[in-house]
Amino acid sequence: MSDSAPKDQAPPETLPHEYPTEDERLLESVEDIRTIGKDAWRIFRIMGEFVEGFEEMSEIGPAVSIFGSARVGPEDPVYQRCVETARRLGEAGFAIITGGGPGIMEAANRGAKLADVKSVGCNIELPFEQFSNAFLDVSIDFRYFFVRKTMFVKYAEAFVIFPGGYGTMDELFEALTLIQTNKVRDFPVVLFGSEYWGGLLEWLRGRMAREAKIAPGDLDLMYVTDDPAEVADHIVRRYQGRHARPPARQE
Repeated sequence: MSDSAPKDQAPPETLPHEYPTEDERLLESVEDIRTIGKDAWRIFRIMGEFVEGFEEMSEIGPAVSIFGSARVGPEDPVYQRCVETARRLGEAGFAIITGGGPGIMEAANRGAKLADVKSVGCNIELPFEQFSNAFLDVSIDFRYFFVRKTMFVKYAEAFVIFPGGYGTMDELFEALTLIQTNKVRDFPVVLFGSEYWGGLLEWLRGRMAREAKIAPGDLDLMYVTDDPAEVADHIVRRYQGRHARPPARQE
């Protein structure tokens, strides 16, 4: 393929890779003792990123993290459904947290602005250019995926998962693993789009659960709907139920 071919026509393996990211440097296998030493010092950068994230996120109040494809435009019906969902959640008193980019992230932040609640974007350094959307009140830049993922869970009362790709699936199964292993409790995960998620759920039920790789009850960790009002009602109901109970005793 010619170097002059448009980037949007390039196959995935030839997407632009302008510079190595901090995640890439961290995960790179090394043997040189000087590089090993740099890895040790990288701990301080990671620690600083956690501190900055905690300080920025600690004042947003109750919030919901919304995920989905960056490749969805305003003309797509699912974009508009996401705007409505985020608006309803905002009107119910929740700030909205996203990855800060385009597509579903932009739609969710747009809905937050319509509801006049805090709109938060947790951006990630990528090896190609990515721009923050225009609907953010708080924009935080992260170098490390695992630090960013911690913020999504720690400062959210629930996840809403719209149709998306690998990154969306990563966030979905990260949350399900934490819930299944009791690392987080009373944490609703809502899948928006029954047709989109139907094949995955059928496979989980017909393969994973049938072969006892997961318990049948693990499928109940996800709530599936096509209605923005149901999303808000479900999350509000779970949030109120959680806060009506006394806190779990610390061992």
